Amino acid sequence: MPADHTPRHTRMLIIGSGPAGYTAAVYGARALLAPVLLQGLQPGGQLTITTEVENWPGDTVVMGPDLMLRMEAQAKHAGAEVIIDIVTHVDLSNRPFAVMTDSGQHWTADTLVIATGAQARWLGLETETRYRGFGVSACATCDGFFFRGKQVAVVGGGNTAVEEALFLTKFASKVHLIHRRGELRADKTNQARLLNNPMVETHWYSEVTDVHGTETPLKVEAITLSDTRDGSTRQLAVDGMFVAIGHVPATALFAGKVTMDDEGYVITAPDSTATSVAGVFAAGDVKDKLYRQAVTAAGMGCMAALEAERFLAHG
Repeated sequence: MPADHTPRHTRMLIIGSGPAGYTAAVYGARALLAPVLLQGLQPGGQLTITTEVENWPGDTVVMGPDLMLRMEAQAKHAGAEVIIDIVTHVDLSNRPFAVMTDSGQHWTADTLVIATGAQARWLGLETETRYRGFGVSACATCDGFFFRGKQVAVVGGGNTAVEEALFLTKFASKVHLIHRRGELRADKTNQARLLNNPMVETHWYSEVTDVHGTETPLKVEAITLSDTRDGSTRQLAVDGMFVAIGHVPATALFAGKVTMDDEGYVITAPDSTATSVAGVFAAGDVKDKLYRQAVTAAGMGCMAALEAERFLAHG
């Protein structure tokens, strides 16, 4: 029997299913807005590809995928409708907003919450993917604690890389900063802090071309560095590698439809999740390039739902 694609309407449509999306769904449901959440390509977001999470309030330790399943269950219990589908087109030029999905479903919505998140930029190595979550990470704040007394590498040369390297000196015995050029792109203050820190060793004109480790269990033991000038290679013994070459917000759907910065992050009003389009709100990593934490994303999801409720009440 063919699927029924009769157009459907909702007062609140949430696109994305990380901590921001699920929290918006919980608060929207509690406000009796009967929200609909479209999960997208990666239900649960970035936390589904992490392992142990030790900085989520109320849990000493929780596995990332388990945490997201709990959030999904809570959203459903509160009354939100959670649907496995991928948004392919949005029209924000008129209210109600129009959304099309990969399944062929047409949605209209009085308010829209963008919670599509962001993805870390990776080096693109097969071995990097293999050890992701087992010594390879893109978040020092999330995973630095696991490398107490160990040697780690940070890949990158901008402010994010320098700040992550300095943060890791709180835990690691040695931090190796790997940069493919001969000077950093970070601001001068951060550069001075890094270059004057005896716990950090900088490897200039170097790029990581391979990751080595054990298979059972999966564990990083070394990385291969290639000289960007002459191609010569050498191995560097490390227990972990943090890739800090930037993040890519998942905002392609909304290009030209809401105001974004030069990097593609959605711009919102101060102390708000309101975007440049009235009735459209953005929460989580899709608008946050500073903190990028599950707990801050969840907080913004709460804000977005409360602001959507007020918008509907006064709009």
